[in-house]
Amino acid sequence: MEPLGLSFWLAVGTLLFTIVAMIELLIGNRSVDALRDTSPVPGTSPKKVSIIVAARNEQRNIRTALQSLLDLKYPNYELVVVDDRSEDATGKILDAMAVSNSRLNVIHIDNLPAGWLGKNHALWAGSRQVTGDYLLFTDADIIMESTIVTRAVTYMERNHLDHLAATPSIQMPTTLLGMFGVSFMVIFALFSRPWKAKDPKSRYHIGIGAFNMVRTEAYRNVGGHETIRLRPDDDIKLGKIIKKNGFRQGVAYAPEFLAVEWYASITEVIKGLEKNAFSGTEYSILMAVGGAASQIVCSVWPFAALFLTSGVTWGLNLAIIVLSLVLYTDCARFHHSKTWYAIGYPFATTLFAVIMIRTMILNLVQGGIYWRGTFYSLKELKANKV
Repeated sequence: MEPLGLSFWLAVGTLLFTIVAMIELLIGNRSVDALRDTSPVPGTSPKKVSIIVAARNEQRNIRTALQSLLDLKYPNYELVVVDDRSEDATGKILDAMAVSNSRLNVIHIDNLPAGWLGKNHALWAGSRQVTGDYLLFTDADIIMESTIVTRAVTYMERNHLDHLAATPSIQMPTTLLGMFGVSFMVIFALFSRPWKAKDPKSRYHIGIGAFNMVRTEAYRNVGGHETIRLRPDDDIKLGKIIKKNGFRQGVAYAPEFLAVEWYASITEVIKGLEKNAFSGTEYSILMAVGGAASQIVCSVWPFAALFLTSGVTWGLNLAIIVLSLVLYTDCARFHHSKTWYAIGYPFATTLFAVIMIRTMILNLVQGGIYWRGTFYSLKELKANKV
């Protein structure tokens, strides 16, 4: 009989964790509403929506993204785009579009005040110039389907929400990037439990940069982006301060109505996550290392164990792999990703773990983060606790 050594007990523990995670995700995924089930027809007196976009060096996607916002069918909205110190043609593109679109209001920011992250300051500055009943914060590369705002407002009114986050479909140009996107969604779901955001008794909260719609009164009450002025994970932390102050929060699937080309290459993924991979752990070395290690143990080691173990231990690791494939496939389906991308999860998870450790080391060595041409010290970033 095979001795019950470390590899056996590691397999047992990982299998139990995988079963629990799979059950929670299977149930959680099905408890989140989809915006496609909400009517695209506005009410008789639709509330005014103010859409606020922060843009810095976005010349590649800004024209197409903004045109989708200008084509929205919602009858009562305004659009404010804040050009945050762009060094490319972003500002000129925005000004040219504003000439032929009276709905578009462009704000140019030339200097970043001390104590602010650039994007957060841009969104805050935009929020001070609008008059809507709802504020919709979105990124400069998001493509929106024309009925999404109508559906979102209707959903919020019907469910008496103060904040709604909606999930986009992630467009990736290569197979490996697509696999990474699925793995990221699974890791994010297990970490943030988005389906629990609607429960006022739960500590879990949600925020999504592609689509954060907030009742203006709630946003002003919590201090808006000024409260999270140095948070690189601004979208999630906006959700946190709203939930923490007793306002009602929800999340909805919207991959049919929101699309984003998240990153165009592996290099962009690695560089892009330098901004917030470490901040997501609240700058905790223990949490960052522990999180990366647990990903390797749960998602990578079982594959290696198929070649290094035998008997019962081999069978347990095979069961872990099969259940993990079910878990990843289920998440991919809800986000309109290709389900077969699930087979790449050990490679994609390894990449995420490497990015996590690399970002942590880089942030610690250089004493902060460089983001979009500006350096923010770790000391001041850590001081903005929420």
